[in-house]
Amino acid sequence: MATVTISPKFQVVIPRTVRDRLHLKPGQRLQILEYAGRLELIPERKISDLKGFVRGIDTAFSREPDRL
Repeated sequence: MATVTISPKFQVVIPRTVRDRLHLKPGQRLQILEYAGRLELIPERKISDLKGFVRGIDTAFSREPDRL
């Protein structure tokens, strides 16, 4: 597990091993969420990168009788 330090300007440096694993680039935007007392950084992706990500999903399911 990598450790980072918050600078006096409240900045952090993402360790190289993490940047390489997640293919992060300079200037790339991240969303930040506070959840259950922790911070989560989520890389923003272009909508075109998501094309086909649900290919092969099983859409066969039975609906409840009172639903259309």
